[in-house]
Amino acid sequence: MYKLGKLATCFSLMATLMMAAGIAYAQGASGPGKFPGIGRAATPAEVAAWDIDVRPDFKGLPNGSGSVKKGEAVWEAQCASCHGTFGESNEVFTPIAGGTTKDDIKTGRVAALNDNKQPQRTTLMKVATISTLWDYIYRAMPWNAPRSLSYDDTYALVAYILYLGEIVPDTFVLSNTNMKQAQAMLPNRNGMTQQHGLWSVNGKPDVNAKPCMNNCVPFVQIGSTLPDYARNAHENIALQNRQYGPYLGADSTKPPLSKLPGASAAGMMPVVMAATPSGPAALFKKENCSACHAPAAKLVGPSIEQVATKYKGQADAVQKLMAKVKKGGAGAWGAIPMPAQDQLSDADNKALVEWMLTGK
Repeated sequence: MYKLGKLATCFSLMATLMMAAGIAYAQGASGPGKFPGIGRAATPAEVAAWDIDVRPDFKGLPNGSGSVKKGEAVWEAQCASCHGTFGESNEVFTPIAGGTTKDDIKTGRVAALNDNKQPQRTTLMKVATISTLWDYIYRAMPWNAPRSLSYDDTYALVAYILYLGEIVPDTFVLSNTNMKQAQAMLPNRNGMTQQHGLWSVNGKPDVNAKPCMNNCVPFVQIGSTLPDYARNAHENIALQNRQYGPYLGADSTKPPLSKLPGASAAGMMPVVMAATPSGPAALFKKENCSACHAPAAKLVGPSIEQVATKYKGQADAVQKLMAKVKKGGAGAWGAIPMPAQDQLSDADNKALVEWMLTGK
């Protein structure tokens, strides 16, 4: 009984303390100065460092300006490596410019969004507010050094992007004073609805819509296709296979197959498992060589095919490559060094090198 009574007393004391803390917090929350020595008001400089967003109504836009000419210089130095010289890149990122017309600039609606003739939807096809471009570039670009661009650099880059889209002339200078006029020329400025809760707190959400159940399609086949012009854009996919998976890639230099190899008459997907490598191929995988060396395409280091071609016919190729594998090195195939593989036995090293020199 004594232990139970003592336990009850402890619980009662804890409840009292929690209630007192709650009252103190409520009192502190009702006005400043209730918790001296805890925290402080943010300084204007600290608030300004966080408050960098630019709204569609241009609130938050800082003073500054930038010309198309300056934007081109910044673009070539900071952006072209990922986005292409003219914003056309589809290798690292999707294109920035393209797919818009003079009529789109007049109507504010990009006609190409309603058909499948345009290969890819570019940034200027989709963006409806120029503040989105400015805000994102300033806070996130370039990807390896975000927030390193000045206000004027950002204005210049947006001006250059508008020029790439043939929206403004090459003499154009974008600034905080004419941003609203530039907004009025965006090709897809009227392509975004605003009467909903995501845009305005007074908007009506669309979760109460009544579904239309008339003239419904009985069956919809969900799938994807690769356009003919893009089929071999990255060379033969079959030579860039993954090591695992049910289907390791089609020969993209040939027309598409009507069905996958081994598919049944009913159209079922085949189950094709990759053969388990053995011998030197297994060793190649076990030692993680495939992380840097692909079969026929340069990865971090040269492909197996490239190594075999370079050393073909050289009598001392095996000894030369064994030494290179053992010690590591850089310069023959680029600046990225190959680490020393000194944990390999001489027998395994020789087996790997001889296997690679076959080009298989």
